[in-house]
Amino acid sequence: MSKSQRIIRRYSIAFKQKVVSEIESGKLNVSRAQKLYDITGAQTIQNWIRKFGKNHLLNKVVRIEMKDEKDKLKQLEQRNQELESALAQAHLKMLRLESTIEAANEYYQVDLKKNLNMKALTKP
Repeated sequence: MSKSQRIIRRYSIAFKQKVVSEIESGKLNVSRAQKLYDITGAQTIQNWIRKFGKNHLLNKVVRIEMKDEKDKLKQLEQRNQELESALAQAHLKMLRLESTIEAANEYYQVDLKKNLNMKALTKP
């Protein structure tokens, strides 16, 4: 089917409200309303319910937690931030040390990493 032959359906506000009220009253469920009224689109009716309905039919996530769980979550988040900061500091320190070694290599024209490794191997 070419683009010029594609059928675009526009539903009136009254029709949308009728479908939503039938679903809210329990006469129909969403899938039955789609089949009965030949409504295409997976989210069409869900969008109508959001816009015209009471939103009690939409899926909602409710998290119930104890007070100590909330405190524990805050502690874990704070600990995570501390660890990320420590890791960043360690990376910066490592970069500083590597750049110092590179600068010393250029200045003394010696590969300090090789020399240090050889000395460490020969010491008892």
